[in-house]
Order: sequence, then C-alpha cells, then structure tokens
Amino acid sequence: MGDFTQKSVVKSATRKLTAPISDYASFSALIQDVLENNPWGCTAYESAGVTKPAVEKSKETYAAAVTYENSEAKQIGKIPVRGPSMAAVNTAVTQITGNAAITTAMGSGVSASRDSSEDTFSCTLKCHASNGELYSVTFKRDSVNLSSYEADAIRTGLETWADTVAILA
Repeated sequence: MGDFTQKSVVKSATRKLTAPISDYASFSALIQDVLENNPWGCTAYESAGVTKPAVEKSKETYAAAVTYENSEAKQIGKIPVRGPSMAAVNTAVTQITGNAAITTAMGSGVSASRDSSEDTFSCTLKCHASNGELYSVTFKRDSVNLSSYEADAIRTGLETWADTVAILA
C-alpha cells in the first residue's frame, strides 16, 4: 500500500483587532466596501459553468441578547437571539423586549434591555486570487481571519490593506 503524499500547504492567519469594531453599521460598511471595491485584486472565475464574482459572501452570522434586570440592576435572565441578518436580529429583539408576557414571567419590577456593544457579527468572504487560489477572509467584531491560502503574497496583500483601514488597525 502506498503512502500519502502532501500536495499543498494550506495556511491560515489571524489579526486580532486592538479595539472591537464599534457597531454593526461600521462592520456592514467595511464588508460592502470590500465587495464593491475588491481591494485585494481578486478575479472573477468560472465554476461548474457558472461565472463567479471575484469576492462574494459565503457565510454570515449575527447575534444579540435581551437582558432582564430587576430594580436593583441585577441580571436575572437573558435571551440570546441569532439570525441570518442584523435586520432579522433587530426585529426579534424588538419583539422580545416588547413582549409583556415574557417580561412579566421574569418577575415583578423587571425590565428588558439590549446592550448593542455586546452584539456579535461575522461575515466570511470567498475570494479568488489572480493566481487561481480560492481562499476565505472572515471578519468578526474583534478579528480578521485569513484561511485556506498558500501564497504568502495573499496574506501580505491583506495585511497591507488592513493597515490602511482605521477600524482594523
């Protein structure tokens, strides 16, 4: 029986942000800018006879939480909310915080609130480098992760770009 032979060296790298991205609007603007302006010089390609964009979203996750506190500001309950978009999460949070039955069930004198600084969001972009490599860049509130790349020039290009983006510095 033959041995396995390594065919490639796939790498990953993470950039921890010195401060988290402040809010969803800033996060969304960053993603939209990458999609519209293609700062890494990616190229469109064909897969299974279909032309694919140079950079496209491949996965998104959004989350928030509704916290219930008593009159002494002690947390007595929490409902996590996840959704396919921040709009969906916002709608769910509004429905939950406005639901008197849930608030009443949490106890007398309890109030519901959301601390948006605790919201989480993540978006993974699938990118096609000019050398033919497909790689992923995942943006989170506190980090940027580059994965499934081989050419160091891809990481260097992403690092150079990230150094020019204020919220990623």
